[in-house]
Amino acid sequence: MASIYDLKPRFQGLLRPLTNRLAAAGISANQVTISALLLSLAVGGLVVLYPDAQWPLLLIPLVLFLRMALNAIDGMLAREHDMKSPLGAMLNELCDVISDAVLYLPFCWVPGFSPALVVSVVLLAVISEMTGVVAVQIGSDRRYEGPMGKSDRAFVFGAIGLLVGLGLDPVPWVNYVLLLVLVLCGATIVNRARRALETVSCSIQT
Repeated sequence: MASIYDLKPRFQGLLRPLTNRLAAAGISANQVTISALLLSLAVGGLVVLYPDAQWPLLLIPLVLFLRMALNAIDGMLAREHDMKSPLGAMLNELCDVISDAVLYLPFCWVPGFSPALVVSVVLLAVISEMTGVVAVQIGSDRRYEGPMGKSDRAFVFGAIGLLVGLGLDPVPWVNYVLLLVLVLCGATIVNRARRALETVSCSIQT
């Protein structure tokens, strides 16, 4: 199923010159991964501290874009500059999930957002990423199927942050959007699990 994640190779191509310069400067993949987490913590904290202000919400789309860039860069540093490590693999998965949580959960404090829906979306997002990782344990590849993968969630929450930050009243439309995201997260879990099982089944038959 189509996902914004499918655009990743082109995005990586644009970032490759910067990645090469970072590698030449001695910046490690793990440093980039942790920087993305710290950036998410800082902006999520601002939303919690100033839930009635619009300007922290305007930072959400910016930090989500920067996070996507940093995530692409740390992956290229690891693969293309011999920086792969067990610690890096753990940080990559854990920091992504934690970063999503600290950026999305603060919407619970923003007037007009249903805390129950926000928490439910974050919970299913964690499960969807866990499903993708567990696929490796049964002999499949890491699964990234949509329709609501990490990049898709970033796009939705970035758009929400931008619209509400610009002054659009979130009532009642934003909770309908969150409900749709919740359903699509559920579909993502099913798609990833099914595709992982199909891949393993095919490998066994061959």
